[in-house]
Amino acid sequence: MIRNTAASWGSLARAFHWVLGIAIIGMLAYGWWMNHVPARADKFFYRSIHADIGYLVLLLTVLRLVWRGVNPTPALPAEMPSWQRIAARVSHGALYAVTILVAMLGWAHSGARAQDYSSFFGLFHVPKITSPDKAAADAYEDRHIFFAYVLLALIVLHLAAVAFHYFVRRDRVAARMIGANPADRAA
Repeated sequence: MIRNTAASWGSLARAFHWVLGIAIIGMLAYGWWMNHVPARADKFFYRSIHADIGYLVLLLTVLRLVWRGVNPTPALPAEMPSWQRIAARVSHGALYAVTILVAMLGWAHSGARAQDYSSFFGLFHVPKITSPDKAAADAYEDRHIFFAYVLLALIVLHLAAVAFHYFVRRDRVAARMIGANPADRAA
């Protein structure tokens, strides 16, 4: 089933989740590696690839939010305390917001650099949203890195909640993103 149900995420929502999850974690690791590699002549190449994948992450995140907006959100277990429901909503909202913020700061950084990263895999140029300015580029980059660490902390919190629901509570919260509810298949 492509669409979500009241009990389970649909295959497209799950695909968005896993592709974006892997891409974002990969981008965080790649970004850390890029900034800790000694200066080298091909550093621009690595940063350009990081920017290209960042544009894709931004696009997929927006598409995921649109898809989520036109589909039902599976209900949380009825026995879940209200504070956990609120925490789930706030943490998911923060994950989306910070993912978009990190990508937008990276895009702003790209345009503010004299040698920008606007070439999308050599196919076309992504429009700039900022003008070249070294001081602004440095500020955007600093904020991009800071919020990337905030995003990493949110991901760790998300994974801790998944482990809590899967191993401690043993409810279907984590299972809904792994596979469909057997009752949904019969419907």
